[in-house]
Amino acid sequence: MPKNQRRILAVATAALVALAGGCAPGGASETSADDAGTASTAPDGSERPLVLTTFTVIADMVREVAGDRVEVRSVTRPGAEIHGYEPTPGDLRQARGADLVFENGLGLEAWFAQFIADVDAPAVTLSDGLDPVPIAGTSEANPHAWMSPLAGQHYVKRIADALTELDPAGAEHYAERAAAYSAELDAVAADLATALDAVPPAERVLVSCEGAFSYLARDLGLDEAYLWPVNADQQATPRRVAAVIDTVRERDVPAVFCESTVSNEPMLQVVADTGSRYGGTLYVDSLSEAGGPVPSYLALLRHAADTIAAGLTGTAPTETGPAS
Repeated sequence: MPKNQRRILAVATAALVALAGGCAPGGASETSADDAGTASTAPDGSERPLVLTTFTVIADMVREVAGDRVEVRSVTRPGAEIHGYEPTPGDLRQARGADLVFENGLGLEAWFAQFIADVDAPAVTLSDGLDPVPIAGTSEANPHAWMSPLAGQHYVKRIADALTELDPAGAEHYAERAAAYSAELDAVAADLATALDAVPPAERVLVSCEGAFSYLARDLGLDEAYLWPVNADQQATPRRVAAVIDTVRERDVPAVFCESTVSNEPMLQVVADTGSRYGGTLYVDSLSEAGGPVPSYLALLRHAADTIAAGLTGTAPTETGPAS
């Protein structure tokens, strides 16, 4: 077998292993089953509604809009892989105590319909009304819309509307907080666009393990290349790996990236085969713990903006990081 074919096969094999690891059921609920349905109180002593979200990114967005008027819990904990999550009995008990449930939609939470089946609470799909970006070569929508700060503003509006319906007395509170939050998202989008102005058109390619940046790439005028489209959906094939390698070489892409919930080993193999740099780890499906690099949605977006801009403009040192 020619050396290049052996290299491509090795990358594809590593990708299969990484995807299998990344899609294992990840993370229990942040709240134990013993706490499921436990009421909490607002500063004025009234009982706060319980709002449940499918993953940590949405939970943080809801907290930013809600302030202290509601209690917010995430089904999955920080660091969990959301696509292939398997809800626990504790998750189900917790859901039955919820007053409102938020999901992303667009096929992200394949487990959600069964999870919510016995829950007597309204469920809001935050991506409803967005113009979806299809996964390349398919008619399926890419689910990672929140990775665009502009799409994030759509989420924020839907959160504020749903909270207002749940708690009409807080309407002005939610509207004010949503407006301030949306302004911060505008600032993130503007900062990233400015940082990428220096990247030559031929090199404006965002290369990642999972195709999780389609909405951000659309906003910024970046092309996108990836080793697999969506975690737990499809696997990297030798043909796709070869296509990514060809793209990196032909476009002279300065740096490539990988997501935190999967192994970066396949992308490090691409680096070895092309001479590109490993630009760093990007966070998509989950926040980190409080002391980690992305404890909030705004921190996640800013981390992505800084990492991508530094990698593509050549202002960051070469990083390899441990293959996990």
